[in-house]
Amino acid sequence: MDGYYAWMLVATALVLLMTTPALALFYGGMSRSKSVLNMMMMSYISMAIVGIVYVLWGWSMSFADGFSGDGQILPDKPFDLFGLDGVTSENYIYVLFQLTFAVITAALISGAIADRVKLSSWIVFLPLWVTLSYFPLAHMVFGGGLIGGKIGAQDYAGGTAVHINAGVAGLVLALIIGKRVGFGREPMKPHNLTLTMLGAGLLWFGWYGFNVGSIVFSADSLADPDLLQAQFFSETGRTFMNTTVATMAAILAWLLIERLLHGKATTLGAASGIVAGLVAITPACGAVDITGAIAIGAIAGAVCAWAVGLKYKIGLDDSLDVVGVHLVGGIVGTLLIGLFSVSEGAAGVDGLFHGGGWGSLGDQAAGAGIAILWSGVATAVIGFAIKYTIGWRITAEEEVDGIDFAEHGETAYDLATSGSFGGGGSILGSKEGTL
Repeated sequence: MDGYYAWMLVATALVLLMTTPALALFYGGMSRSKSVLNMMMMSYISMAIVGIVYVLWGWSMSFADGFSGDGQILPDKPFDLFGLDGVTSENYIYVLFQLTFAVITAALISGAIADRVKLSSWIVFLPLWVTLSYFPLAHMVFGGGLIGGKIGAQDYAGGTAVHINAGVAGLVLALIIGKRVGFGREPMKPHNLTLTMLGAGLLWFGWYGFNVGSIVFSADSLADPDLLQAQFFSETGRTFMNTTVATMAAILAWLLIERLLHGKATTLGAASGIVAGLVAITPACGAVDITGAIAIGAIAGAVCAWAVGLKYKIGLDDSLDVVGVHLVGGIVGTLLIGLFSVSEGAAGVDGLFHGGGWGSLGDQAAGAGIAILWSGVATAVIGFAIKYTIGWRITAEEEVDGIDFAEHGETAYDLATSGSFGGGGSILGSKEGTL
């Protein structure tokens, strides 16, 4: 087990890297120059707040009963403050690993509401949302609850609890908060695709911790050291390979759709294809073989590339394509397990294309449906509560001038030529220096 604990330390650090700096860079580059600092700050503050909340009560809400498979929505003691009693110091590794999942799930939502949300409202939203939406779904999926236990839907590393959950939340908040000033009339292009490409590469790198680190040992292997070692190498090899080839296929599929629809294959498309493939293979990485992984990646890349273009047609201001990539990609990956799952995989279930019938597809659809419903209701309750109390939005004037200066007193780039003291865009500089 020494090798396992060493790997889990690395995996935990990799998932932590996915939020900061990877997601912060990915989202920051996609934002406008007057919004990049605020966008990155939303990721950093998510790590700080959700991490503390997870230790206080998030672990007890998600895993207080262990992997009981009892089908409960919540554990018996869901609000056990500092509920780490009985957790040994060596198992802190697993607590921290799960903490990083909660952090990045919440941070993902921020991309749907970029450019227009008060930092104070985001700070209030975070602990409420993880408490009412993420922790219950984490228990349902990972803690032996309704989705993973009673229904038996497969979700190796978080297609439902993480990506569908965050994607639905992004959709609901985008509708509640409303469109940015000028959406649909003014260009709102990414200001620095170099940052986005760097962020996408770091996300891909960190995702190996996310997927490969999600190994769960069988009861038989825990009792037999030789079997334990065999399962460890088998599952880590499978998930590592599937994560890689699915992402490669998604890049190619996304770029192909871009070329067919718009005549260009873009760097933003390649970066988005990376994330779409990673999202889709997340629930399926331990369930399918290499052929299935390539198919899932290719389908997700194509479908997500088409889906992100719909926001302009339906008037949804999903600023950085959280809905088109994470919600759509999460649904695609979760459902396709029902087609491509193989009995040699972690759950030992054959999907429809391998002679397993329709049962697995039905289980996957039920799991996805529950995640959509739970997240949608929980997010709507919190979103409307904030809207009609402290409010979500900065003023229209502040939004036009730039949320970076309005919320933080800073600008990302100081291009002023006056040579004023305090260059670097801090609150000590002049407002006229904002972009």
